[in-house]
Amino acid sequence: MRETIVAALKKVEEDYDVKVLYACESGSRAWDFPSKDSDYDVRFIYIHKRNKYLSIDPMGVGKKRDVIELPINGLLDVSGWDLTKTLKLFRKSNPPLLEWMQSNIVYYKAYSTFDKMKELHSNIFTPTSCIYHYLNMARNNFREYLQGDEVKIKKYFYVLRPVLAAKWIEQYNEFPPLEFSILLEKLLPEGELKEEVSKLLKRKISGDELDLEPCINVINEFLNLEIDRLDKYVRTLSVELDDPTYELDQLFRDTLDEVWN
Repeated sequence: MRETIVAALKKVEEDYDVKVLYACESGSRAWDFPSKDSDYDVRFIYIHKRNKYLSIDPMGVGKKRDVIELPINGLLDVSGWDLTKTLKLFRKSNPPLLEWMQSNIVYYKAYSTFDKMKELHSNIFTPTSCIYHYLNMARNNFREYLQGDEVKIKKYFYVLRPVLAAKWIEQYNEFPPLEFSILLEKLLPEGELKEEVSKLLKRKISGDELDLEPCINVINEFLNLEIDRLDKYVRTLSVELDDPTYELDQLFRDTLDEVWN
């Protein structure tokens, strides 16, 4: 599959006259709990030639899209962001982008842009925006999928993971690892809760259907309490960072020079 993915990225470069800077896996495979039939969710960052940016309409306005999305083909879902969009989201500590940067499944990396972004990350990371993102995800999924006597059991992971990610930020003041197994091992103490979550994880990875089943009370109670507690915690945070726009502008210009000169 890796060869197929790299070939798709090369075709993107040819069809759109861009250069791909970085490509990785996101979603359940990167989170370390794929099902047997999980898609390959490939996400990439790219840059156009200089003249594409030197115009009166900025990238992302009108017909100048700052996203490339390929038609989903079987198990392959490929999409990417222009570097200007990427850096604007990076400035906001956008969690999906930060997850791309944390992915342990990297399909392609060229030039120095990604490494420079990693160097800037600790000075740009905003814990409040990331915790709010994960809390909203957890709260919405919990409300939609995990209420009642019977629940869609696989949806536990789509509430547990963001809750544990927010909990990691609270505890370590850094962006969390993607792998669910690491969050589980580091953040949950030994006991009934951890045992129940571990059982679910083994079932999901082994390919169990994990459809409607009786709710797991110990997990529901934990999620209820943690979502409420983290919501109160994040409201107490006040983090001020220097504006990184100058550094990000320079990174963009440096990338143009490096790639196209």
